[in-house]
Amino acid sequence: MDEKIATLQKWIDESENTVFFGGAGVSTESGIPDFRSVDGLYSQKYDYPPEEIISHEFFYAKTEEFYRFYRDKLLAPDVKPNKAHLKLAELEAAGKLNAVITQNIDGLHQMAGSKKVFELHGAVSRNFCLECGKRFDAEYIMEHTPVPKCSCGGLIKPDVVLYNEGLDDNIVSGAIKALSEASLLIVGGTSLVVYPAAGLLRYFKGSHIVLINKSATAFDKNCDLVFNDSIGAVLDCIKA
Repeated sequence: MDEKIATLQKWIDESENTVFFGGAGVSTESGIPDFRSVDGLYSQKYDYPPEEIISHEFFYAKTEEFYRFYRDKLLAPDVKPNKAHLKLAELEAAGKLNAVITQNIDGLHQMAGSKKVFELHGAVSRNFCLECGKRFDAEYIMEHTPVPKCSCGGLIKPDVVLYNEGLDDNIVSGAIKALSEASLLIVGGTSLVVYPAAGLLRYFKGSHIVLINKSATAFDKNCDLVFNDSIGAVLDCIKA
């Protein structure tokens, strides 16, 4: 482990352009459940499968049921950034990390202090009226039950990418540019099975790929360095 940490430290210190690509495993250490683990959302029992509840079609067909699940499982107002979020922000502030690309919607990277963050799947902190476009924060969604409405009477929708919705073109373009210019890519807390997000890694043409994930993935064979460990524990060993 010490030797692998030393290698990662050396690559970070020598890299002119480092990018971090992260998934749900980055936030599970803050207490936010993921989807696919034994205790993840897909393993829990609801009236409908979670992947159906957070779909585009379900949002419009059964809006009240959607928001019941959304408040219960996807809004987490009391969570705080963990060691991984804090270290990535520290590395950026030190000029050693150029961008964070995340599949998470919790906003913890920004809460930790990261500035350049590409949120591929949106963020729960942003919500908008489908009629007039007015913006609302997560607190408004928590307080206005069962279905949050705008003062104009319009339905409010979270600015998150639901199943069967496309990613934001501008965010994808920014993420692709960051990946294509990077010399070091650190991938963390993701099994890389969610597409199209995982497919963006093909744009990386740099020197080294590092993967930090508790369990093995099919992508391990494509990496130069693999840690099957807690991402917070690994990154906490790195000096900015």
